[in-house]
Amino acid sequence: MEPLIWFITGATSGIGLELAVFVLKAGHPVIGTVRDRTRSADAVYQIEALGGKCVTLDVTQLESIPMVIEEVIENYGRIDVLVNNAGYPLMGTLEDVSSKEIQAQMNTNFFGPVKLMQAVIPSMRERKSGTILNVSSAVGLHALPSASVYSASKFALEGVSEGLSRELASFNVNVIIMVPGSFQTNIQAGMIVSAKPLTEAYKGTMVEQTIDRLQWLQNNSLGDPARAAKVMFEAATGTGEAGALRGKVERICLGSDALKRMAGKIESLQNDYEAGKQVAASTDSPERKSSI
Repeated sequence: MEPLIWFITGATSGIGLELAVFVLKAGHPVIGTVRDRTRSADAVYQIEALGGKCVTLDVTQLESIPMVIEEVIENYGRIDVLVNNAGYPLMGTLEDVSSKEIQAQMNTNFFGPVKLMQAVIPSMRERKSGTILNVSSAVGLHALPSASVYSASKFALEGVSEGLSRELASFNVNVIIMVPGSFQTNIQAGMIVSAKPLTEAYKGTMVEQTIDRLQWLQNNSLGDPARAAKVMFEAATGTGEAGALRGKVERICLGSDALKRMAGKIESLQNDYEAGKQVAASTDSPERKSSI
């Protein structure tokens, strides 16, 4: 296999770090992003000792993204695989989270990835080659109480991924949504709880129970990030069991818990369809034929 140039955001922790190391050991160049080289010095050393390169980038600084991508393409000739992995979960009821917290969540989990995609698409389209892996979340399939804003950011990422996949289909550019469940990483440790204390009325409800459950998962997650990295590598390179899914699926679940949430979403949609189909059809004009 000819070496592929990988650009991975959030490459110095969790699944991002595992993926960067896996890809480098497989013989492919990796450019990983880091917000603070000093704070992530060990991970930066680990990546660069294997021949990778870490570039400083905060994906919320949207104006800096095109320049970083342009420099990488100038130095490496191209980007074959973009992995939008950087992100964090914001916990709190919609009633309690602030507009500032919501904007920060969307900037990191949605607007940053969108800007990165806009920066790499032209060269991928012109070469008629490329892969974009967008890392969503199981709650991007089926929302959780206390994670409505986090879910919204991932719903948005999934929506743009689905549309983009169709836009780029004629140019041999693949867009795949990776849907991780809970993993033994520091993403739960990086979880941000709304600055406003939980409104008293929600205490003892499913909201508080969900927050407690997510905090418990910090040390009790089922997923192995090294195994997730292997699946993501296969999905991007068209190798192995996950690679066989290219062109057949829009998303790949990582973890049995993610698969369970997908099943829950399917069940919810099926229920809505069966219960509401007569009401939906009642709004059609009898004088016009369906355009669908």
